Amino acid sequence: MSKKHFNKNEQEQLENNPFIVRVSDKSITYSDEFKRLFIEQYLLGCLPREIFETNGFNVDVLGIKRVEQCADRWKKAY
Repeated sequence: MSKKHFNKNEQEQLENNPFIVRVSDKSITYSDEFKRLFIEQYLLGCLPREIFETNGFNVDVLGIKRVEQCADRWKKAY
């Protein structure tokens, strides 16, 4: 898990994304819909960073390491 902590402003920004179920200062819960969408787009050749950015996420807020870890976890589960 990433060591990045989210401040209140970042948490509010993330909560406004429809693909976020829950946000705390340390973690994010993504919707199953986003996970399926991620896999579909990844199989079409999109990069994880592109997928997150295209779907309204600010990778600078999330941290690239978190994006990569999510991608690895979801690909493995698929």
